[in-house]
Amino acid sequence: MRSPLNICYFAQSWVSDWNHGNVHFLRGLASELVRMGHRVRCYEQLGSWSLMNLVRHEGERAIEAIDSFRERFPQLDVHFYENKNGFANEMTRELRGVDVVIFHEWNDPAVVQQVLSLKKRLGFAALFHDTHHRAYSDPGALLQMGLHLFDGVLAFGEALRRIYVNSFGIGRAWTFHEAADVENFRPLASQRDCDVLWLGNWGDEERTQELEEFLLRPAEELPEFTFVAHGVRYPREAQEKLREAGIQFRGYLPNLEAAAAYARSHIALHIPRRQYSGGLGGIPTIRVFEALACGAALVCSPWEDRENLFRRGEDYLCVSSGAAMKSEIENLLKDETARRQLASHGLETIQRRHTCRHRAAQLTEICEELVRGAQAQVA
Repeated sequence: MRSPLNICYFAQSWVSDWNHGNVHFLRGLASELVRMGHRVRCYEQLGSWSLMNLVRHEGERAIEAIDSFRERFPQLDVHFYENKNGFANEMTRELRGVDVVIFHEWNDPAVVQQVLSLKKRLGFAALFHDTHHRAYSDPGALLQMGLHLFDGVLAFGEALRRIYVNSFGIGRAWTFHEAADVENFRPLASQRDCDVLWLGNWGDEERTQELEEFLLRPAEELPEFTFVAHGVRYPREAQEKLREAGIQFRGYLPNLEAAAAYARSHIALHIPRRQYSGGLGGIPTIRVFEALACGAALVCSPWEDRENLFRRGEDYLCVSSGAAMKSEIENLLKDETARRQLASHGLETIQRRHTCRHRAAQLTEICEELVRGAQAQVA
């Protein structure tokens, strides 16, 4: 039997998912590692951007979201820290005897560098976990992280992994896709209250044109159907566009309530940011995994599944234009059998290949490889 690993995982926030979709996967991954018998400590900086904005913008919804997190994830051992005098000493105590330290990419570079400075003395291996497009869109931002001090990179798609190998000269990088936390994302029984559901943020101008073509225009042209949008960071102009298109904007939705939202809708939409349909094509974001895990009939704006993670046309539908999106939505809403078949196929693929349990097993193998290598060097 393999010995349990001692892992410390640093993320921008574990408690908050406000504009922090990556935590959907991180929570499920850490939970599965714990279920496998590993010791996992989750580190979050006090005053994190996501948590502070959750509290600032969402009022009572923030309290409900935080309470829901604590209720659903009692197995997660979350430690808060401050980057102030004494931080290095605190980390020296905290990281003694640790096998692997993992930094998610959305962390303070100053924190990353201080922890990595302890690596040689304490003997832990270090992994950098990237689930963003900055390596493609803003590579200079990652140079602050001290990538050369890491033992390897976890990249959430093959296109991103190649950037780390070919552009950053990283010797060891693994393709490590996100996946569905099927403990919390699964089909639920519910009364339908909308026809078409969009979960996602406006996108910081990274998909404004795409949202106008694949969400707003179909909604305008299909006024007989109910369209609902959830998300944060929608400027007043964006909210006005939704209203004019006849879309109900319902604001922030705690991610742990997403399964119920999918259950109340007939169709879910996926409209990726243009980076994931362009230079990082082939990388599905967490919403694809979660929607399919909830048994949603999923229709996507253009993206190419270059790694054959799913079965296009069977697990989900992909359209090439706004006109095609309108047509597909109309056809599916009139054909319950087709919706059920699409949802069933997508759910089967998730359960067979893309759960957090699958990724926890992969990460365990990677960590064990790193630990064996470190032990061999000491010997």
